[in-house]
Amino acid sequence: MDRQGHLNTVISRHTMEDVTRVKSVLGVADLLVRLNPLHPGSRQEVDDAIEAGADIIMQPMFHTVEEVAEFGRYIDGRVRFMPLVETASALNQIGSISALNCVDEIHIGLNDLHLDLGLEFMFEPVASGLIEQSIETVSKPFGFGGVARVGQGDVPGELVMAEHVRLGSTGVILSRAFHAGADTVEALNDGFSFREELKKLMSERETLLSMDTDSLNAKHLEFQAGVKKILSKKL
Repeated sequence: MDRQGHLNTVISRHTMEDVTRVKSVLGVADLLVRLNPLHPGSRQEVDDAIEAGADIIMQPMFHTVEEVAEFGRYIDGRVRFMPLVETASALNQIGSISALNCVDEIHIGLNDLHLDLGLEFMFEPVASGLIEQSIETVSKPFGFGGVARVGQGDVPGELVMAEHVRLGSTGVILSRAFHAGADTVEALNDGFSFREELKKLMSERETLLSMDTDSLNAKHLEFQAGVKKILSKKL
């Protein structure tokens, strides 16, 4: 709460029992479980998550390569491992982190990262070129941030998706803006179709994947302009 208390974000109240319940209804999808930051009980927490059905384990809020390596030893190759880069020190070491044999993919968490960098808006690190510069050292699949629906969000979802395509990202989290802050299934289905909105976003991605470099660069300029507009309102 101290990190993101002023933001429209969620502190998870999920339990291992929730992991088991979600796993029981999944078909082809893999189940990603974000655990707590490294602590004395992490080994047991990793074991419990794997037993509950996790396919991918995410490690948040670390600062060093050594922390990631220790978490990786607990996982021991039993499931996929995705470190969540969301501190300035972790971003500075992202190449070394991605090179660890235990790491399968990387996700860059823009909410906490922009706060740790002392910035005003979560997409600043993308618009400034910091993320583009950082991922040049990454040797594994990577993703970053969250995305809103097409035509929605502080920066429209299609412009954020264009940045993912331009930078070669393979993963993104659907933001709270995507589901309008719904915290129940009933609220999620009230007023819009989650399936249809996701279909629109994926259709937009397919269109973007067919674009040439010049067209994606033009989208990048639109994205930067959108971020600049948001920042002008904050100053």
